[in-house]
Amino acid sequence: MEEKRETSNLTELAYEQLRRAILIGTLEPGQLYTAGELAERVGVSRTPIREALLELERKGMVEIVKNRGMRVRQTSLEDLLEGFEVRLMLEVPLTRRATELQDDQARSLVESAFFEFEQAARCSDIPATLRADRDFHRSLLAGSGNVKAVQMLFEQRNLVLSGGVETVPRSRSTRECFEDHRDIFEAFMNRDGVAAATAMGRHISNTARMLINQEIQRRPDFGDEFSVERLSWILH
Repeated sequence: MEEKRETSNLTELAYEQLRRAILIGTLEPGQLYTAGELAERVGVSRTPIREALLELERKGMVEIVKNRGMRVRQTSLEDLLEGFEVRLMLEVPLTRRATELQDDQARSLVESAFFEFEQAARCSDIPATLRADRDFHRSLLAGSGNVKAVQMLFEQRNLVLSGGVETVPRSRSTRECFEDHRDIFEAFMNRDGVAAATAMGRHISNTARMLINQEIQRRPDFGDEFSVERLSWILH
């Protein structure tokens, strides 16, 4: 029984370390990694590594290559479009709900997250800015009260990030990333749910357009700039 618990703990450790390495780009999209190589990196045996990889595959973050190892999945155009569709369908109404339901505690959390976001952006600290961006969205959406929807949104966000796709610093600066959230924050602080939801929809569609154009420049076979128009049906 004790041995089973220890294996489970090691699998969780391996999963979290591999997941983090994927999200911060230490494990690169498209690169083949063997189980032995990953076991050495994490400091555990191959068994928990294999279990962790199966879970990462279920989450859509990696592709297991039989008898060879695994690859981090590279974000495709379809991945981006589906991810942003989910965000527009869920995050926009949840933003309105969170804005209209806010209490003093929720208000304080969002205000604090926005301040941390601004500080990171001013210092041009890219990793800190990306974390602060995520934390701002999470603190705002937490006020909606829908835990499952928020979890789904962040799983989609992680899928995009795991494929090595991010607008900072390729397409915009840390400061520009921060400023793209100001209208959302101000509408939230004014308790204007409609304005907050509108600003969130605008922010998400701007980010989608920027990412797709960015990836077209990096990968000529990725798609075309008109693909983002697929999202327009949600915005009208």
